Amino acid sequence: MARFALSRRQLLGGAAAGAAATVAGAGLTACGIDGGAAPRAAGAATVPFHGVHQAGIATPAQDRLHFVAFDLTTTDRAEVVALLREWTAAARAMTAGRAVGGGAGGHPAAPPDDTGEAEGLPAANLTLTVGFGPGLFTSGGVDRYGLAARRPAALADLPAFPGDALRPERSGGDLAVQACADDPQVAVHAIRNLARIARGAAEVRWSQLGFGRTSSTSRSQATPRNLFGFKDGTANLKVEDAALLGDHVWADGSGPGAWMRGGSYLVARRIGMRIEVWDRSALAEQERAVGRTKAEGAPLSGGTEFTALDLAGTTAAGAPAIPLDAHVRLAAPETNNGARLLRRGYSYVDGSDGLGRLDAGLFFLAYQKDPRTGFIPVQQRLAGRGGDALNEYLTHTGSAVFACPPGVVDGADWWGRALFA
Repeated sequence: MARFALSRRQLLGGAAAGAAATVAGAGLTACGIDGGAAPRAAGAATVPFHGVHQAGIATPAQDRLHFVAFDLTTTDRAEVVALLREWTAAARAMTAGRAVGGGAGGHPAAPPDDTGEAEGLPAANLTLTVGFGPGLFTSGGVDRYGLAARRPAALADLPAFPGDALRPERSGGDLAVQACADDPQVAVHAIRNLARIARGAAEVRWSQLGFGRTSSTSRSQATPRNLFGFKDGTANLKVEDAALLGDHVWADGSGPGAWMRGGSYLVARRIGMRIEVWDRSALAEQERAVGRTKAEGAPLSGGTEFTALDLAGTTAAGAPAIPLDAHVRLAAPETNNGARLLRRGYSYVDGSDGLGRLDAGLFFLAYQKDPRTGFIPVQQRLAGRGGDALNEYLTHTGSAVFACPPGVVDGADWWGRALFA
């Protein structure tokens, strides 16, 4: 517990330089809490950190992402609590445009509280959203931290889907943090500092950088395009749809998951795109696979981008106007018992595979009330026999599910407090 309880200034305040050097030599990480350091830049655009729901869910999607999943390495429940409390304090500072703890300065014999690469940058609408994976509750049948009885039924490992080529090193995780911002360095800085704070209690399992949001989450935003060149997320839930968010996104906190009331369940999928194959496909074939026109984003049944799908419409030859295996048909709420997701995905390009092909695709992020009635049945429909025509061009290589608790309501609150109470 003491590993996270003391800030660098508390540890070194009034101490002689020799004592400070002893502390640094002992390998203790100097992880400060919100020490009220000056803002990095005047007039910084910020998203409120406190609220009933975590920011970064029903928030207008920012341009950049750094997502990371952690494995807990400590067996001490008190250290997990201490980590979450210090993460919360650091997040409170960084989302307000302040450095962590005392900033990048300090005693030369100890690491600074903040890594410093965001010094002088605005907050850039940074949001930090935390999630808890199934392994926080049980791992290998072991109740690691006395939380097994509080695991919600909705938080379960996703089933295997046809066509999955999942890599274990890019899947799962006990904890997750989603950092979104309009400046990539701000997002990377936030994750870097949380990972530094976690040393000794948790380590990075996998991470993903993203750019070019692949859905709009507010009516104030234009619909973006994915790496296939199509508008993506036209029918996505929007932050203005309070009633729909209540129906489809916010958990009701039933049963052992009462602590999740006001939270949401996140499904993360790393989906590789066969860019080179797609780029050699005819425009008509691309449009039939998606079910929309490439230029306008209008459904093939007619109209403009936001015209409702006419799933019963036919062509002059009598064929379905929107093909039976078109992505938009199979993913539509009308064909999935009304299931709707709040998508916040991003494009990624992670170099090449050594054969001249881009390692590129979609990092899919979707929030929902319950994956069992949200993502899982929709994905089963998309991936099943005779499923999505886009499957020819996609490979799912990473997968995880997390319970994202409700928001931090005030300065005394912290991520996961209701769970650990």
